[in-house]
Amino acid sequence: MSTPSNSDSHLLQPAQEVSEPRPDLSVVVPIYNEVENLLSLRASIGHALDEGPWTYEVVLVDDASTDGSRELYREMLRNDPRLRVVLFRGNCGQTAAMGAGFKHSRGDIIVTMDGDLQNDPADIPRMVELLQDHDIVCGWRRKRKDRALTRLLPSKIANWLISSWTGVWVHDTGCSLKAYRGWVVRSLTLYSDMHRFIAALSVGVGARITELPVRHHARRFGVSKYGLTRIFKVTIDLFVVKMLIQFSERPVHWFCLMALFPFLLTWVLIFYGLNVDMDTLKIEPKYDIVLVSAAAVSLLVALNLPLLGLLADLQLKASGFARRRGELVRGAIVR
Repeated sequence: MSTPSNSDSHLLQPAQEVSEPRPDLSVVVPIYNEVENLLSLRASIGHALDEGPWTYEVVLVDDASTDGSRELYREMLRNDPRLRVVLFRGNCGQTAAMGAGFKHSRGDIIVTMDGDLQNDPADIPRMVELLQDHDIVCGWRRKRKDRALTRLLPSKIANWLISSWTGVWVHDTGCSLKAYRGWVVRSLTLYSDMHRFIAALSVGVGARITELPVRHHARRFGVSKYGLTRIFKVTIDLFVVKMLIQFSERPVHWFCLMALFPFLLTWVLIFYGLNVDMDTLKIEPKYDIVLVSAAAVSLLVALNLPLLGLLADLQLKASGFARRRGELVRGAIVR
């Protein structure tokens, strides 16, 4: 699902917040039907950060909840100048919610977490400290408090698939508790269920990643929004992420490499389709029309793949993606 446009969401914020300076830290929390957890969530974030050295804001992104959350937001905003709320008019998914949270956040450091109280805000200070030497700190739920079948099994499969395909080995890609330098997430375009791949995509722009074991609590209120079906979503999005990471530098080279197999297959099919004599290398009078036709199709594929690579290369240059990527990589290394 794509990130909503301005017409699909609107921002609630305290009136006195407008004139305040930008905070050091933004805590972005996607919310969907978590009305029982909202007050405890805000209190736990305040307990973790109120006495800390950073100024902060809390950005709650409500993904069109239907449990009465919106009335509670207005009550919370009356006495909380650090709170901002983004409301979606329709349910768009966690990736879209995170993207909107990144857009409306103002801090140089952005922390994401779930709104179900399973992530512990007390881990945020330790994660922010690690950002001194890194660009992303990924939470690692070593001791998860979830049901083995519906949560742990899909998570283990997804972690293995994502790490093996992208080459970015993170133990717990599904943990929403992460800390980022602001430039990292603001340089990415998120859609579908890409929030699981932020770490992998960020490596492509030069981000330095580390992990930190974090606490995990059992859900007390509400129901989980995850299940076995997310494995299929992860698998589909992996193909897109793989191409974004691997092909963005030299698309023509990669498409020519892919064309090598159908080109070689063409000659194999021609050889057998025309019934070439192995001893004399002469073509026999009888030939297999099916194999010859398959050879023609294979040759067309081999010829079209480099053309697709050329179009991809022209599109990347026209969009300025390569230039922006180079600027981000240089900016991530030279500080």
